[in-house]
Amino acid sequence: MGKIHIEKGSVQETLIIPLYARKLCAEQFPALYQDKFAAKICESIDYDFSQYKSRENSVMYQFGGLEGAMREKDILWEIADYLKKHPKAAVVNLGCGLNMTGRTADNGTCRIYNLDFPDVIRSRNEIIPAGEREENIACDLNDLSWMDRIDAGDGAVLYAAGVFHYFTAQQIKDMAIAMADKFPGGRLVFDAVGKFGRDNLMKGTLKNLGMSDISGLFYVNDASELEGWSPKVMLMSKKSCMQGYYKLDDPNIKGIHRFLAKLCDVLAKMYVYRMEFTA
Repeated sequence: MGKIHIEKGSVQETLIIPLYARKLCAEQFPALYQDKFAAKICESIDYDFSQYKSRENSVMYQFGGLEGAMREKDILWEIADYLKKHPKAAVVNLGCGLNMTGRTADNGTCRIYNLDFPDVIRSRNEIIPAGEREENIACDLNDLSWMDRIDAGDGAVLYAAGVFHYFTAQQIKDMAIAMADKFPGGRLVFDAVGKFGRDNLMKGTLKNLGMSDISGLFYVNDASELEGWSPKVMLMSKKSCMQGYYKLDDPNIKGIHRFLAKLCDVLAKMYVYRMEFTA
């Protein structure tokens, strides 16, 4: 089978950036992070990666990959924790891109669902078709009818990695309340930044996507902002994205990386949140 060509400036190209970052992180920080899929997927793609390779020694580029990798490890911890009691649960990736978190978390009995916009799912189906007990669902997450596609008879753990930044606060609240009604006993895991993080770290990315007015977009300055949404939605934990689940103990991590990780906690308020849906 030949390689799949990715055009410059295409929607598919936007999926390459986090994919290559995971590949880079696995190569540069192997004691901390492993990704058995990223390198193989990159090898299956006909694309000029030179612009990313030229930045591999950049501290900020390395840290960007490290941040994404630690967020994935955090979410994998939460999925594994849920699957201990619900081994046949639905594992639902909200805004999947080319992320392989579901397969990494696969315990051999769970059901994996990858959700994203139709053009993204078309690319995913071409590059990494759905495997056993796996389904790729094309949808707009704001159209809550996607929930009817999820078989959650044995539980559901839903997660969003780097996704909720692009939604309004009201959209996230409405989605969580609907999830609680649809998936009692389920769990939602997501990352968020504070207002400073949104306005300074995310602003450029959001504007590149045509989102010039970011005033209503989701951020969390204090965990109390996530409470009281519904009697069925309970905020259970808030942990630092960079250091809340695992220590940055890879010998290749530089002092500047550790300093930036602390800034993410203090200034950007970069955290991973867990919500439980009461039955």
